[in-house]
Order: sequence, then structure tokens, then C-alpha cells
Amino acid sequence: LMWLQQFKAEVNLRHTCEQGDRLPGYGWLMHDGINFGVQEIKDNDFILTTEFVKRLGGRHGGDWTWRITAKPQSSTPENPVISLLFYVAGDGEVILQPHIEEKSKLMAVSGSSEELGKFTLTFLAPTTLKSRNYKYASYNYLRAHCPSLEMMTDIVKNSLNGRFVYNTATSSPRRYYIGVDSYRPPPKQGGDTTQDNFLVHQVTVQVPFEVEVLFESESFTDRSSRLAGEIFTNELERWKQAFDEKFNTIFKLSDKGFSPQQTKFAKAVFSNTIGGMGYFYGQSYVQSIYNEYPLPYLEGPLYTAVPSRSFFPRGFLWDEGFHQLLISKWNPSISREVIGHWLDLMNVEGWIPREQILDNEARSKVPAEFIVQRNENANPPTLFLTIQKLIEDLNGHLTKEDNSYLKRLFPRLKTWYDWYNSTQVGSLPSTYRWRGRDTDTNLFLNPKTLTSGLDDYPRASHPSEDERHVDLRCWMTLASKIMTDIAKIIGEAHQDYQDMYEKLSDNSLLQELHWSEDLKAFSDYGNHTQSIILEREKIYVPPGQPRQHVQPARLIRSVRKQPKLQYVNAFGYVSLFPFLLQILQPDSPKLLHILNDIRDDEKLWTPYGLRSLSKSNPLYLKRNTEYDPPYWRGPIWINMNYLVVRALHFYSTQNGPYQEMAVTLYQELRTNLISNMYKQFVQTGYLWEQYNDSTGKGQGSHPFTGWSSLIVLIMAEQY
Repeated sequence: LMWLQQFKAEVNLRHTCEQGDRLPGYGWLMHDGINFGVQEIKDNDFILTTEFVKRLGGRHGGDWTWRITAKPQSSTPENPVISLLFYVAGDGEVILQPHIEEKSKLMAVSGSSEELGKFTLTFLAPTTLKSRNYKYASYNYLRAHCPSLEMMTDIVKNSLNGRFVYNTATSSPRRYYIGVDSYRPPPKQGGDTTQDNFLVHQVTVQVPFEVEVLFESESFTDRSSRLAGEIFTNELERWKQAFDEKFNTIFKLSDKGFSPQQTKFAKAVFSNTIGGMGYFYGQSYVQSIYNEYPLPYLEGPLYTAVPSRSFFPRGFLWDEGFHQLLISKWNPSISREVIGHWLDLMNVEGWIPREQILDNEARSKVPAEFIVQRNENANPPTLFLTIQKLIEDLNGHLTKEDNSYLKRLFPRLKTWYDWYNSTQVGSLPSTYRWRGRDTDTNLFLNPKTLTSGLDDYPRASHPSEDERHVDLRCWMTLASKIMTDIAKIIGEAHQDYQDMYEKLSDNSLLQELHWSEDLKAFSDYGNHTQSIILEREKIYVPPGQPRQHVQPARLIRSVRKQPKLQYVNAFGYVSLFPFLLQILQPDSPKLLHILNDIRDDEKLWTPYGLRSLSKSNPLYLKRNTEYDPPYWRGPIWINMNYLVVRALHFYSTQNGPYQEMAVTLYQELRTNLISNMYKQFVQTGYLWEQYNDSTGKGQGSHPFTGWSSLIVLIMAEQY
């Protein structure tokens, strides 16, 4: 669907989710991941509600119907006239046959493809909301060849023409509206006989109205009725009721004292996460140590959630482990399928590309420098978090199917685990080091470590092979534990994993390698100095040369004190990892330091959640380059706060000297996170990528219903 409002000074064609459109709000209100969904899109003068219901049958998935309802939002004297542009497009071997009436009215499309078999798409005429009488509408039709799906918007824009007359029954003056007309593609190369694979049905009508689109599969031969009108309404109501009942049964928010409005917020957050899932197909570009230039990777599918429909509409490896913590509570079979898809992207060595940019459509949304993936670079193996929860939620009652699934998973998990232990190890035994840090240290205040997921979080100022990273060591502790558990369940040899887990979870060895006495905290270690600033480079201008011909001076880093091998005393999220992943013993004195530091307002504590880097750190809220604002250097991130709340909940249930302190911190932090995120959602209509540590305001990309949606599990106290 694309749409635009007619008779406005400026033509704004809406299509893909773009932050630049500045919509007051959009997102799923209800979505169960499989059968139905209800989405609300607030444009400036009207609201679109999109609803779909699927009906299973036949050999190709069955039928679905989609209803779009438009209602006025502003108090203008006349309701807006809008155009809905429904399009049907195929990439690959898809046959589309349009059925036209009155020259410009696309009534239906019959088609066939390998996956869908034969099908018919029918466009019903718009009706009034209550009486379902037909409303006056103008129709336009476009048929074109679309070489690649990311070109659809441009093809439609280039076909628009303002010559069409909008006649209503009233005697108002003649008005001209904008409609799809004809598209002149670039000249074809000799002998090109490409088929048209892109059809657009434009319906222009004054709000309020509703319109339905029906997809019917030819192999579904025994349908009792068409899924339209009253039958669609009844089916939708049945699914909505089932959704409400299931949501209440799983998350029990009313039992925890949440208001109906807060519960509605949680349903929308969850629905956006599961409703934002996508099925992608294609291949990444990979730079390997074995090749001089980047090459296309294995071609294949990926079923995954995405961090943000507008800004990050693709799969990210470390994000996905967090996404599936929520989705697995609702439908474990979806999470199992997603994990299988991700592990199927593994190469023979055990490497999985951390960012999945699989086709031209995906690549059109990504800056060029991030497109190529490098096969020595890792990402936190958070899928082990989801696998851990899937196993825990079975409560020891594994079916034959559960066992079979883990047996299929295990060889890939083993290869993945072994890859980390052969490519990401440090120079000392039992240490680990993220590969892939930025190497051009002249331009960065602190070279980024994108591979860790924490991007610009301060690490050793001068990357070297002597580094050891405490967060990666803790991730491998978790992975070793889960590998042990799975091996025991399915009867595979588990001793090596258990030995590794015992070694990595040994608190005294962990402290020996990563405890900084100066900071009184866990820390990275490496070649480091804190005496670094960004300053303008000095440019020599030869005598007589005009200054305007000289390149502007860049901000470059200036090292005031030479680095040495030492702990990187940057207190923040990385320092918490032995606590976050519950490696610290409940009676460890180090736990007391962490709990005190968490609650310190000058370090991490805010009324809105824990900030990512202590206020006392020299890099707190500092830019990394002239064009690179702080990202993990102060703002509040919800995935890390979820792990903190989860850890506090764990230690609040363990007997030990700090149990009461953990209880108090847990209650305070949980309350702060929920109240601020709900407040920001009510004010802005969105969940956000991160939250400002001074004001609590949402910032970064939006809607961000990737890991920020973990607030639902925090509300439900399900860890």
C-alpha cells in the first residue's frame, strides 16, 4: 500500500516506513504473529486502520483479507480526499494477469507462483463505514516493469499526473487530482523482452470510508464463504478476543495492578515486535581473509524480527536473541524457526554474518560502509539467551519433538561455539578479544568495537592483541553453560563444555583477569591512556595561496600521554557483565561494589533507567568523531536495563548478604523504566531506540520495537 492526500500544496506519497515522514504515530495495536493483525497509522489529517485475517486451507497457506478504514482526524471544514494505491509486484517467476473495467479500474489480479500456486486478488469498491453503501471514488491503473523492488516508489512517483478530474455528485467546482498515469522506463537494451510485473490500483475517495482486498488461493477448494464484509468482521472479532485472552493468560498484567491503558500499551509494544517480523531472501556481501575483494555469500532465506521498521528493517544477530526472549513467551514455535534460520546462515567454519543485508531492497537502506560483512568479526551470541529460556520454559517436560529440535540444533551450535573459541580468544588462557575494532585510530577519540554490539563504548584507546574484553568472556561463559545443558538433555558428550563453564565461571580467575582495584569494578584490559582529546588539525598554508583553496581542518585525535598496558577504567554496562549474566556468586563482595555503583546518581542511576556510561568517565557523552555523536556513552538502552532487572531479580531470590539490597534496587529500577517508557509512548506515540539519561525523553530511531519491547517482560516480571 502507498497513499497520498489530494488537493494539498505539497504532494507526500507515503510508502515505506520513514522517520522523515514525521507521522504522529503508527504501529500494530494487535498482532498474533500468524492469523490476524490490527494496525493504526496516524497521518496529519486522517487515520488509517489496516486489519487482516488469514484463513487456512488448501496446499498454499489459504486465503487472507485486508481491510483499510479511513477516518478524519483534524477539524477541517471538509473531510480530506485521499488516494490509496494498492500494488501487486513480483520478483522472480511470478505471473500476474490484470482484470480491468472501464479502462482504468483494476478489479482483480489472477496470478501464479511456485510458492503460492494459482491465486486471485480482488479489489472491492470502497463503502461507507456503517451502512456499507458504495461511496463515490475515482480510479487509476498503472502497469509497468519493475526491475527491482526498491524501485517501486520511484516508478509510481514518475508516473503521477495531475490531469484527472475528481467529480462528485455535488455541484462543487471541477477539481483536478493526482493519479498514476503512464510510466516511461529507461530505454531497453537490445532484445529485452521483460514482462510487466508491477500493477497499481489507485482508488481516490473522501474519508470516512473502508475498502477490502481479498486474496483467494485456488487450491483452497472447500471454502464455505468469502472472507469479506460481515463474515470478515466476525472472524476479526473472534481473533481479537482470542488475542486478549492469550495475552492476559501469558503476561497477567492486570494481576500486577496495571491499568487498562498500560495493558493496551504493552499489547501494542508486543504486537509491533511480532508484527514487524519479516521473511527475507538473498545474499550478503562478505570480505574474507581468503579473497582480495568482497564476494556474494550463500543465497538463502531469513525469517527474523527487526529492530526498527523505519531505520533498521533487517536482521541483526545480537538483537535477535533479545527479540526472541519476548516472542518465545507468546509462540515458542516461531522462535524455534527463527533460530533455525539464523543458524542456517552459518558458513563451514561456524561464522554467521552479524548484519543481514540480503538484497537490493535491503541495501538501499544501508550506508555503503556497513554493507560488506567481514568473516573474522563476531557479535554477542545472544541466541543462547533465547535457547536458555526455551529450555527453562519446558520445566523439564521435553516432548519427542523438543528433543528432536535440540538434536538438529546441536551440530550447528557446536560449530558456532567452536568458531568463537578459535577466532575470538585472547593472548592469555581463558581470555577473549573482540576482533574488528576500528583501525584508523587517528580519527576516533576511542576506536569503535561494532562487533561487541556496544559500538562506541570506551575500550582500550590503542587496539592491540593484548586486549581482553570482559563482556565477551561472560558471553562465552553463558554459551558454555547452555552447551552443557543441551548436551546432557540429548545424550551427547558434555564434559568439555562443563569444564569450560567451570573455568570461565570461576570467580577468582575472573577477578584475577578483569577486576580493577583502582576502579573497584570489572574492566577490560589493554594498551590504554585516558589522556586523549579531539582537536582541529593544523594545516600549513603556503605563502601566497588563498585560504579558501585549502581543505577545511578536520577534528583528529591528539594523544597527550602515551598508552600502557592497564585496565580500561570505564565504568558502565561492560563493567556489569559478570553480574548481568549471573556469573558472580551471591555472597561475592564484588557484588556489593556493583550494587552500590548501580545506585550511584553520579555513575549509572537515573530516574529513567541505568545510563550506559558513568557520568564520571572522561568520555561520558563525548563525540567519537566530528560526525559521530555519543551512542553508548550515556544514553539509556533497554536491552541492558532488561539484563540488569533480570539479574537483580535473580540475586533478590538468592540467599546471601546482599539479597535485601537487590530486592530494593529491583523494585526501584523496574518502576522507573516502566513509568518513563509508558510516559514517552503516551507523549510521542512511539517506543524509542534509547532514552536520554538527563530528561528520559526518547531519542534515536523510532518506532524501535526491537529490544526496547523487553519492557513487556519487565512489566510481567518474566525473566
